[in-house]
Amino acid sequence: MARKFTASHEKLRPDPRFGSKLVSKFINCLMYDGKKTVAQQVFYDAAELIEKRLPNEPTIDVFNRAVENVKPAIEVRSKRVGGATYQVPMPVNKVRQQTLAIRWILMAAREKKGRPMAIKLADELIAAYNREGAAITRRENVHRMAEANKAFAHFAW
Repeated sequence: MARKFTASHEKLRPDPRFGSKLVSKFINCLMYDGKKTVAQQVFYDAAELIEKRLPNEPTIDVFNRAVENVKPAIEVRSKRVGGATYQVPMPVNKVRQQTLAIRWILMAAREKKGRPMAIKLADELIAAYNREGAAITRRENVHRMAEANKAFAHFAW
């Protein structure tokens, strides 16, 4: 039987500057059309901007904390029971937490218009580090939705 997931996690190499697999994963998600060097340049430019704005904090710590702050603990999933569809709150596993956090940070940065991507990404990472911004708002909305549908938690099996 085929495996459910690809081996991308096992084959993922740490990035050259920070030596972090999380940064490498983030750069891969940032990349368009296989242009990895462009994505790396955008990320490293954003990292330099973060370093200038927060000189007392190591850049990699700011990035890790930003992703950590955006990770959702619980989400709602649709479950069909007896002809009705319920939004059932369920815990999120570690891999999906990381994936959602990266996706939400990038979506929030891409939604802002009129400035270079490196600046938008730096702004969003600093906002997430400070527990504010669009990605954190998204996380709070997901948590709020799960809280509102707590009555249907008994359908989670």
